[in-house]
Amino acid sequence: MELLSTLIDMLGSSAFWIATLRVATPLILGTLGVLICERAGVLNLGIEGIMVAGAFTGWLAVYQGAGLWTGVLVAMATGAACGLLHAVLTVWLTVSQHVAGLGLTMFATSLSYFAYRVSFPKVTTPPTIEPFAPLQALAAVPWIGPVLASQTALTLLAIALVPLVGWFIQRTPAGLALRMVGENPAAAEGQGMNVVAVRTAAIVAGSALMGLAGAFLTLSAFNAFFFNMINGRGWICVALVVFASWRPGKALLGALLFAAFDAAQLRLQQAGGGALPYQLYLMLPYLLSILALIVMARRASYPQALMKPYRKGER
Repeated sequence: MELLSTLIDMLGSSAFWIATLRVATPLILGTLGVLICERAGVLNLGIEGIMVAGAFTGWLAVYQGAGLWTGVLVAMATGAACGLLHAVLTVWLTVSQHVAGLGLTMFATSLSYFAYRVSFPKVTTPPTIEPFAPLQALAAVPWIGPVLASQTALTLLAIALVPLVGWFIQRTPAGLALRMVGENPAAAEGQGMNVVAVRTAAIVAGSALMGLAGAFLTLSAFNAFFFNMINGRGWICVALVVFASWRPGKALLGALLFAAFDAAQLRLQQAGGGALPYQLYLMLPYLLSILALIVMARRASYPQALMKPYRKGER
């Protein structure tokens, strides 16, 4: 009964929804990045490493004296560079997308950790920066409540990108080209499209968003870079794309759902005390997310050319 009472109080608390939106932000950005890649027919399992690299380079730029928005741009540029490497391997050289993605994750993660050790060889605690501040001034705007006003600019940017990406994919010629190369690249080539160029651009753009997702953690959620801070968020983003059936609006819903589960388990763990093992609470968001994924994936319509290498002129 105590846990149930805590759950009811939690759902009516603005603090809970503030935490949910904060936890969801990197998932929204990362999921949009994966979605763009996969709509073009390329699975990008390098997201975990790209997020680590974006988190590190964005934070390092700010620590060295750059502005916060410059740090954001550096993180996105880092993600784009990683995406270009992935595109060279998977689109130009047509190697296995699974192998290339996992290799990119290990390479980007290890390189970031190595660069951190080289940059700060003698520190025992992570150096800190001044992160993005909450936009409390927005609380005076009638249609913006305390939940949004307690977020930073990067969270609002992530929310704004959801309809923007949806509009781009469904309503623009470039979005049509993106969908065509993900569904039937041979037909796209027959219409005069450059499949290699479209897929490369999609991977670079999607990876830039992944780098931004990592930068959110060091420039907004926290104020430092530390090892294992991504903590599997990249893999969650890959699963959320399937949950969303490759649609940006449903991706936002999935990210918020997982974030709500994650925020809830912390509060339930505190309320439950030692009544249940804490590992059970830690498992809760993943178990519920797997259940939701199973239900939604049964009806998912995936891009027909996903994970299929394409060589020009082949049918």
